Formats: sequence, C-alpha cells, structure tokens
Amino acid sequence: MEQYKEEFIEFMVESDVLKFGDFTLKSGRKSPFFMNAGAYVTGTQLMKLGEYYAKAIHDNFGDDFDVLFGPAYKGIPLSVACVIAYAKLYGKEIRYCSNRKEAKDHGDTGILLGSKIKDGDRVVIIEDVTTSGKSIEETFPIIRAQGNVQIMGLMVSLNRMEVGLGGKLSALDEIKEKYGFEAKAIVTMEEVTEHLYNRTCQGRVVIDDTVKKAMDSYYAQYGCS
Repeated sequence: MEQYKEEFIEFMVESDVLKFGDFTLKSGRKSPFFMNAGAYVTGTQLMKLGEYYAKAIHDNFGDDFDVLFGPAYKGIPLSVACVIAYAKLYGKEIRYCSNRKEAKDHGDTGILLGSKIKDGDRVVIIEDVTTSGKSIEETFPIIRAQGNVQIMGLMVSLNRMEVGLGGKLSALDEIKEKYGFEAKAIVTMEEVTEHLYNRTCQGRVVIDDTVKKAMDSYYAQYGCS
C-alpha cells in the first residue's frame, strides 16, 4: 500500500471522520462503520485532505482534465481544497465547479457555483463516499446539461466495498457500468481493515476483534469482491 494511503487512513481516524460502532446509513443499511467528511473543519485538515485527493486523482486520472466538480454540499469544500492542492503539488490549474441545490435567479445566476462548464471540458467528479450510487444519479444529468463535456471519472475518499442499488456490483462498479467512466477511491475498506486491525492508531485500537466480527457480518450481507 502506498505511504500516502496509510497516512490517509490514520488521518481519517485522527480527524474523527471514520468511526466504528452502530450507524444507520442514508441507504437504510445498518453499518458498523461510518465516514463523515463533514468532520474535516480546520484549515490544516482541509489542506491535508485536498493533498490526499490530489495525489489519488493524479495517480488514477493524471492531470489531463479541466474541471473538478464537487456536488453540493460536501463536494464544495472538497473541490476547492483539491484544486488548491493540485496547483501546489503539480503546477496544474484546475477549475472548480459545484452545483446549487436551487438555481439562483439574480447576480451570478444559474445552478452552478464556481467555474462554468463549457463544450470540450474534461471533468472529474469528487465526492466523500458513495454507498449506493444515488448521488451520481443527481450529479450526472447536471453536468451533461452544461454542454458537450467528457466525464473522466469519479474520485471518492473511501470505497465501502459493498453492493450498490443493483445488489450485485459495488456502487463504484455500478457507476462505471451505467455511466461509462471510472470510479475510484483514495482507499478501500479492505485497505483500512488491513492497516488498522489490532493495531494502535491515535493511542487506541479502533478495529479490535469485536469490531472486525461486526464488519465481517456486515460484509457477509452487503459486501462484494
């Protein structure tokens, strides 16, 4: 596993973003772990987060794209932090764009925030996590409606490695199959478990035998290879 991935896993725990316990997800599933990117709240956290995303996007998609699209609401700070990091790490100016939940009818009108998307633009979508793929159903038509653009791929921070809406493939694989672009993550839950199981992180063991058993049970029901 790359060093930045190991660092990112510990960073999620340190920032209280990745938690283990009993959680009800937006999809209705009862999960033994939960990831909340909204818990990144400080300047230092957002700076580091942007750099981890930038490294993962560069590894998976290179820098041959123009716009980073972050769906409202959590995708807004993610896209901003990442384009700043991209300019710093790779000297590449990427424009950020997000959507508004409601179109603005005065001043800077329209549904988009940040850069406009125009014909010929190559777009990478950035999100926190995708459990069932529902968010892309909303995001995809918004981007397509802006013109003749090419969606290069989706980057999330964590691949939960569980089945999506179809009940067979993972949410990220379903996105690739349905929309035709790659869906990648900075780390997978398999990598998280490998790195944290019965190891001390931030002065404690966050995945002990009890948590691991609960995760194994969850993946027996919802997991995919």
